[in-house]
Amino acid sequence: MLRGLTSAGLGKVENDEQLIALASEYGFQAVDVDAQGLVERHGVEGARELLASHNLVIGSIGLPVEWRKTDEDFQKGLTKLTQVAAAAASLGCTSCCTYILPSTDYKAAHFMTLATRRLRICAQILGAYGIRLGLEFVGPHHLRTAWKNPFIWTVQETLDWIEAIGEPNVGLLFDAYHWYTNELTVADIEALRADQIVHVHINDAPDVPVSEALDNGRIYPGEGVIDLAGFLQALNKIGYRGAVAQEILSANPPSDSPEQLAKRSKAGFDKVFQAAGL
Repeated sequence: MLRGLTSAGLGKVENDEQLIALASEYGFQAVDVDAQGLVERHGVEGARELLASHNLVIGSIGLPVEWRKTDEDFQKGLTKLTQVAAAAASLGCTSCCTYILPSTDYKAAHFMTLATRRLRICAQILGAYGIRLGLEFVGPHHLRTAWKNPFIWTVQETLDWIEAIGEPNVGLLFDAYHWYTNELTVADIEALRADQIVHVHINDAPDVPVSEALDNGRIYPGEGVIDLAGFLQALNKIGYRGAVAQEILSANPPSDSPEQLAKRSKAGFDKVFQAAGL
């Protein structure tokens, strides 16, 4: 598995170039960045050289399409998706991810119909460029009632939806925090196949009741109560070899410098990977 960084948890990172430099300096192997932006600023060859010179690959890009609102909003994003996918593919990136909120103001059945069609179209466009689409189930309890109607927030519900979408390049974005807030076990990971997982996020949770763990209350790996050693061991056991990217969401931005936070992140990764025997 590749140790990965996102900008979430590194404070005031000025740009992807700084994130790339920090990731390289502190021994990470993958970064989640804006591939299109890198290509626009450096050209394809320049962006490839930038990544290669820092011994990094792109772990994943975000889905640049608003699939949760109106058809007009959705259609506006499709041209950009093609451009983003082309740029990502040119840099060797094979993953694109989005999240699923566990409740919605729409009627759930109608929203499911719309979202299934929209995500199928996104998957088809991404698939043409050799890119997979990862769907992230979101577990924190407070978000399950944040909007009018419950939607989906479990692994099995998400897998069932992926089957309904029906495209072979769709799988899971598997986040340690959502695994924890769903009160899942190592056995639940071991029941999966590696090819069902597109991308992985890692983070930790404070010592509060699971039902009170907030989505923006995450902490650094190895500083909380999630069994991250078991999480990593299970992923390794099923043969997952992609990026495991830190994603720390907090109510207030950290005050430490990006350099201090990257160093803290490295220490956390060292701790949990060593505990997992990896």
